[in-house]
Amino acid sequence: MSLVSLLREKSTNSLFTTPSHSGKFFIYKKFQQFYKSDISETDTHNPTDALQKAQEKASKVYGVNYTCFLTNGSTSGIIASVLASTKRGDNVLIHEDAHPSHINAVKLAGCNPIFYKLPIIEEFGVYGANTTENIEPYLVNNQIKAVIITSPTYEGYVSNIKEIKALCAKYNAYLITDEAHGALYPFSEKLPESAVKISDFTIQSLHKTAGGLNPTALLHSSCSINPQKALDLINTTSPSYPLLATIEANINFLNSKKGKAKINKLIENINVLKKTCPKILFGGDDITKILIKSSKYTGNELSENLYEHRIEDERNNEKSVLLLCGIGTDKKKLDRLAKVLRKM
Repeated sequence: MSLVSLLREKSTNSLFTTPSHSGKFFIYKKFQQFYKSDISETDTHNPTDALQKAQEKASKVYGVNYTCFLTNGSTSGIIASVLASTKRGDNVLIHEDAHPSHINAVKLAGCNPIFYKLPIIEEFGVYGANTTENIEPYLVNNQIKAVIITSPTYEGYVSNIKEIKALCAKYNAYLITDEAHGALYPFSEKLPESAVKISDFTIQSLHKTAGGLNPTALLHSSCSINPQKALDLINTTSPSYPLLATIEANINFLNSKKGKAKINKLIENINVLKKTCPKILFGGDDITKILIKSSKYTGNELSENLYEHRIEDERNNEKSVLLLCGIGTDKKKLDRLAKVLRKM
């Protein structure tokens, strides 16, 4: 039985278990349906078995050895990957300005962080993609057990994962790819190649681009290590089965004809926007990250002007502005953005 089907079943038992709302006492009535689906791991339906089967099915969808559902964001996946692939005292190579979860994972594992720098795309004032030339000196001069890279970067610059994986294998280091912003990649040939089948561990955030609820995410392992035991060290023993069920449903949608068509339509609509805004300079390798700059405004000024037109960007700097698009970004919203950009 799938997790989605499990939550559709209505138990007639009198449950003297957690959760204490019993699926009938709704303190926050706006989430009444969520309360009704919020079952206990001790329920007679055996939800843990359903979760295991859902994860096994997902691993086949992604073509990996193991896939773990995450309800504490990509952060928990990064931490579990480091815990699973290292031992206390090992050296782990990470970017000096990476997401906080990278350094926190190294600390929790009792490892030593070795920091590398990334090239800067001066034109847009953002970090560029990682390269083998960039990280090999650190692998040569240090006994590195694991390497963490972020691809795509926040602004959509994508590293050559195959080359970096081959380099890590040469030095007997595990490759952990933070692909939090690339959850759509496995489902469209019009997007960059995903790391899921290449990197030893790949972490994706469903909530960032793939339509998932905060903070749903996935941890994939293409190596022989099952990261579940490491996850068990940091996960709650009372998981949210409604959230876990949304992960299963999310994957099913992305892998369906309807889901793939939705992704390709998003890409098509963004391409139309780019063609209708010839005076705007676009950057990045991932079209769903609309990284723009203008010769008329600084990045900060462009952001302020967009906000005055009721358009909020994800982040900005002195040179550029980033607008994130996900599976929920429709044509109407993109058309409005194009209209405002042309007007400005």
